[in-house]
Amino acid sequence: MIKVAPSILSCDFSQLGTEIKKTDLWGADWIHIDIMDGHFVPNITFGAPIVKSIRPFTDKTFDCHLMISEPLKYAEDFAKAGADIINFHIECQSPIEDTIDKIKSLGCKVGLTLKPKTPAEAVFPFLDRLDMVLIMTVEPGFGGQKFMSDMLPKISAISNECKRRNINIPIEVDGGISMTTAPDAVNAGATVLVAGSAVYGSENPAEIIRNLQRI
Repeated sequence: MIKVAPSILSCDFSQLGTEIKKTDLWGADWIHIDIMDGHFVPNITFGAPIVKSIRPFTDKTFDCHLMISEPLKYAEDFAKAGADIINFHIECQSPIEDTIDKIKSLGCKVGLTLKPKTPAEAVFPFLDRLDMVLIMTVEPGFGGQKFMSDMLPKISAISNECKRRNINIPIEVDGGISMTTAPDAVNAGATVLVAGSAVYGSENPAEIIRNLQRI
């Protein structure tokens, strides 16, 4: 079954604890937390203290997506705050191998994320060391953007390379995911769907999550 990770970027920030509990009740698999530093992307969202403050509200997997310039510098803060998975960008300023090593040493799973303009092949040298790959299907920085269908071949390329090398890791897709776009992403090889406005903007979020899981 497909895993669904609602992005709290689309929730009511004034009620974060309540929104986390709702996501739990709706049957979400993971909680996707977008961390932005205002430098790597043109937006600022959560820091490690916020992650720590919402950790007691659920035992669901915290999938922390670090859209920051120096993930190596801050990985320990997020691990201590309660992150289960730490995704960082291949386009960041930190050394990739060192950052992977650091995250693993902290007891977290590690994911590597690609912006839309970064080719699939960029992640191939690291696949055997990763616990997940995250493919952005919008430009990172803001929620509510339109799904970029020209990213589908990238999803397929990474999925096929993993199969060729017998690497069994989740392939996560983030950006513009809805009941309209999700089937194409899944057909291309996605196994984890990040959904923000599609879930939090729905009159029946639990049904949306169930339908996405069943694709």
